Order: sequence, then C-alpha cells, then structure tokens
Amino acid sequence: QVSLVESGGGLVQAVGSLRLSCAATGSIFSINLMGWYRQAPGKQRELVARITHSGTTTYSDSVKGRFTISRDNAKNTVYLQMNSLKLEDTAVYYCNLKTRNDYWGQGTQVTVSS
Repeated sequence: QVSLVESGGGLVQAVGSLRLSCAATGSIFSINLMGWYRQAPGKQRELVARITHSGTTTYSDSVKGRFTISRDNAKNTVYLQMNSLKLEDTAVYYCNLKTRNDYWGQGTQVTVSS
C-alpha cells in the first residue's frame, strides 16, 4: 500500500512563491518517477513537472524557468518550488508516483490572486 501526502498549497499573490511537498510512504520500488500535475476548473489534468530517481527533470513549457522540481530519495519526498506565480497557475496540484503502478495524492489547492 502506497500513500502520497501533499502539503504547501494555499493562496498567494501574483509574482509570489509557494513550495509544495509530497511524501510517499509504504512499499515503494526504488526506481520510480515522481511528478506534479495540475487541474484547473473546466480543464484536463496536465503535467507540470516530473523527476526521475536519478534526477532527470521534465517541465511543461508553461512553467519552465519559474518552477523547480526536486526530490529527496532518502525521504521519498518530491518538492515543487513555484516562483513568479501567475493567475493561470491557479489549480489543484496533484502529486504522482509511477513505479510498477500509478499512485496519486489527494491534491492541494493553489490559488494565485491579482
């Protein structure tokens, strides 16, 4: 059984910053891919960023240069540092862990205000 617990969401003004964290617990295969997705109202869930066990990262074009994903393998935790936030970054952010299976966190709301 694998559980993902997210934290760090909230309300922030535009151009501000937030840091999301996601801790994975349970029986986790060491070679895995962790990432963040988001879903805004009326839109499909989309990839924000992901990182391999060895640290290779991928970002969506909309967040490149503003967001940074990182992970602590010893803690099975992934982070998303979000800087220069824009109104369009408002969404529910979901943590994802891909191993032999696909696991999702419960989601954390990020709201960017003007």
